[in-house]
Amino acid sequence: MKTNSIVDYLGCIVFELCAPIIRVLPKRFSLFLGEKAGELLYYFDLKHKAIAYSNIKAAFGTKLSPRRLKHITKEFYRTFGQNIIEIFFIPKVNKEYLNKYISFEGLDYIEQGFKRGRGVVLLSVHAGSWELSNIICANLGFLFVLFARDQRYPRLDKLLNSYRSQKGCKIIQRKGGIRQLIQAIKNNEAIGMTADQGGKAGIQVKFFGKQASMPSGAVRLALKHGTAVLPVFYTRVNGPYIKTIVEPPFNLKRTANLEEDIRDNLQELVGIFEKYIKKYPWEYLWSYKIWKYSIQKSILILNDGKVGHLRQSQFLAKTIEDCLEKRGIAAQTHTIEVRFKNKFSRWALLLSSGLSGRYHCQGCLWCLRNFLTPESYESLTALKPDYIVSSSSSLAAINYILARENLGKSIVNMRPSILNTNRFDLVIMPRHDVPPKRKNIVVTEGALNVINPDYLREEAKNFSSAFNLASQLPGNYIGLLIGGDAKNFRLDEHAVLEVIKQVKSVSERLRADILVTTSRRTPKEVENLVKEEFKNYPRCKALIIANEKNIPSAIGGILGLSRLVVVSAESISMVSEAVASERYVLVFKSGGVDKRHKRFLNYFLKHKYIKLDEPNGIGSAIEEIWQVSAQTNTLKDNSLIRKAIERLI
Repeated sequence: MKTNSIVDYLGCIVFELCAPIIRVLPKRFSLFLGEKAGELLYYFDLKHKAIAYSNIKAAFGTKLSPRRLKHITKEFYRTFGQNIIEIFFIPKVNKEYLNKYISFEGLDYIEQGFKRGRGVVLLSVHAGSWELSNIICANLGFLFVLFARDQRYPRLDKLLNSYRSQKGCKIIQRKGGIRQLIQAIKNNEAIGMTADQGGKAGIQVKFFGKQASMPSGAVRLALKHGTAVLPVFYTRVNGPYIKTIVEPPFNLKRTANLEEDIRDNLQELVGIFEKYIKKYPWEYLWSYKIWKYSIQKSILILNDGKVGHLRQSQFLAKTIEDCLEKRGIAAQTHTIEVRFKNKFSRWALLLSSGLSGRYHCQGCLWCLRNFLTPESYESLTALKPDYIVSSSSSLAAINYILARENLGKSIVNMRPSILNTNRFDLVIMPRHDVPPKRKNIVVTEGALNVINPDYLREEAKNFSSAFNLASQLPGNYIGLLIGGDAKNFRLDEHAVLEVIKQVKSVSERLRADILVTTSRRTPKEVENLVKEEFKNYPRCKALIIANEKNIPSAIGGILGLSRLVVVSAESISMVSEAVASERYVLVFKSGGVDKRHKRFLNYFLKHKYIKLDEPNGIGSAIEEIWQVSAQTNTLKDNSLIRKAIERLI
């Protein structure tokens, strides 16, 4: 509660000044002004409009286009403006007003509820002109109590309660008002309660297919005291004319399990209101965070088609899942491969997103529609993710647009191209990319990966099964990971041949076996060389040519089974994975790596994560490490990222 808020002071002053003027104006004209005021809010209340649009998409997104969702959001604001204006007319509500402006459907059901003699709960949600609806109930000829909570601004709350009370509406505050509530039941009075906005203390039930927190007070009251519960919904028919829909007394289900009864009955009641909200979507108050306390979350991985990038994103998604699980929240991860229409589209989308503002993308998505393939566009817009993860600079713009569209948390791995890092909730950048110092940036030593002891055990088991190997961790194996050509790098065939000779020679001396894999980037001539050298070599127990027949457990299996790993220098991801496995890592030098790669390799060398050698020195380096059993250093990237994600969620 904000006791000294300037908004509270000014709100009261404006309310008191405007109320007499609005009440003397024709009702239709006043509501017209309210509608236009709502439109102004739509254009200027960007934060709450974004929340409203996001909620409406969560409820209707798979069935309605972004344009239609935007239209409903605007209609909601117009209706909201009219509902606010109607508060000023509360002092004028009487029997004549009811007869003129209010129509009823199912009014006789209220009398049925009173016949039970244990009070009546008129249960509603924050929809329609809910403040006027309280006064309507208070003027129907029976005692009416409104069970209300303190509002954010105490002066406005006091003013609103004075309006409610002068028309026969008795107020019981939720805080400390339970005894008064029970007495009202004993007096067979009617009580106004709501079935939405449960907050932290609410019960989780499905609302438009997703778990949301809803208050259980009405159901608990009815189960304990036998109070009749009647769902009530209000909708504006035309201008000042309002239709009040009263459902029959709700038939409560009772079993031996009280908590299950509360949840099941509440779920059914929420389902009744959901039916009306679907029919009159502009009536519901969409501008609060409906699913804030949901125990269900959705994660979207944007995939650029590169296996290494996907594995890094999967690590981030798994970390998010684990952090949410600790809080009792279940997460579902979706992966969508993003395809641009052409190379121009990729850059055009990046530039257009750079020009967009924080709230400009919602309900538009013009750039996604025009620069992505129809399949990618439809797949991306069909989801309402809470977290969006990407591991490619080419996908950073899409991550940003989808995060604004859905009010999800944006997590990007690697530098987000030309986009400002402040646009994202969390940016993960390796040290060799020279990241700026900002609160939302986590600096890692190497590239992200999914490597951990459990992963290595599982992958080693799968790999051993595929090649009929002993699966002891680590085994008596030397792993050889051969990369390939990159943007400014070409793998040296002569260097690879020398490394192969060195590995074969030392394996004989140490009586060690060899596990070999190439990558999809390995040039054909190097692949042929590797096949020629290892195909019939007895100590080579597994040979994988990735472009011919790759297996999912290739990297993880080799890392898990090997005592020592030899890696080519050009792949930051592959070197990082090898180091994360906590195996001894030898990187063989190859000319042509750029400054970025040199920074990375020198940092890892300085901190003794790797040993860097010329191709002709690999054999002696392997033998030295094998005999001495040198100590390995462990990367701290995973723990840093976990802490950052815990703060984010």
